[in-house]
Amino acid sequence: MSNLQTPTPGTDYPGKTLGIVGLVLAIVFNLIGLIVSIVALQQSKAAGFKNTPAKIGIIVGAILFVLGIIVSIISFTAAASMVGTSTY
Repeated sequence: MSNLQTPTPGTDYPGKTLGIVGLVLAIVFNLIGLIVSIVALQQSKAAGFKNTPAKIGIIVGAILFVLGIIVSIISFTAAASMVGTSTY
């Protein structure tokens, strides 16, 4: 069982703002958002608080980063296969 506290609504705790920033960055700049969200979660854990936006930022950042890599590989493979074909 976790001993992390759930903060009362409207209060500020370490990593809260950074967790929100990490979540937004995870949507736009996946890898940077993922790293910022991890840092925010660690800050909150060290202070003994839960940080839901940071957790969501980690999940979103990781998923979008992996999807970006997959799309890049598929695009590169498709482009490379088109270079080898000739249409005479």
